[in-house]
Amino acid sequence: MTVRLPLFPLGSVLFPGLVLPLNIFEERYRALARDLLAIPEDEPRQFGVVAIRDGSEVAPSGPGVTDSGPAAGFGPDLSTALHQVGCVADTASLSEREGGGYELVATGTTRFRLLSVDTGGPYLVGEVEELPEEPGEGAGSLAGAVERAFRTYQKQLAGARERTLSASQELPDRPSVLSYLVAAATVVEVPVKQRLLEAADTATRLREELKLLRLETAVIGKLPSLPAIELTRQPTNRN
Repeated sequence: MTVRLPLFPLGSVLFPGLVLPLNIFEERYRALARDLLAIPEDEPRQFGVVAIRDGSEVAPSGPGVTDSGPAAGFGPDLSTALHQVGCVADTASLSEREGGGYELVATGTTRFRLLSVDTGGPYLVGEVEELPEEPGEGAGSLAGAVERAFRTYQKQLAGARERTLSASQELPDRPSVLSYLVAAATVVEVPVKQRLLEAADTATRLREELKLLRLETAVIGKLPSLPAIELTRQPTNRN
């Protein structure tokens, strides 16, 4: 079964269960915000988040370059500009800012595969199919190993940045939820996060995360210090 969803391309990856704050200023996404507000509050106000392959939606500036349509900045072939697996975002709060623009907070719910994109409206609309989250073989035992590796990674990262880490921080029990939290919190580039989002099942994602965490922890341990990269996701501006 397929459904149509408004699309919000971003230079980052949204995972199920994770919170996405957005500051919306660009006109095409203001139109999307207005349409979401028009949906009754007792009905889902959902849209699809897809990561942009080159990490930026903004078209190069210069003579002859315009940004006038919903597909502007993506080039002639959207199939190569956008990743084909994204995440449904369920709007938790949406309000108009004084002087224009909107503040939106959404939560990732389920993964989807992008089948086609309609560029005829004020913003992109995709035909998508939901991707079920299968546990895979050995997800339970892998979750324990990933949790231990993640705590070691966090301690190593906090030490490299001269920070303290709360030892009482609780991690989710469900392997699938843990896998998404770890994918979101690990400081890696968008293509790596996208690969984790696209994993065939929870066990595959956890297996990849275990290798990744061990590698990243070893790399951090060899560095005297790290740049101050904030793990907390900041609101994304749509100018």
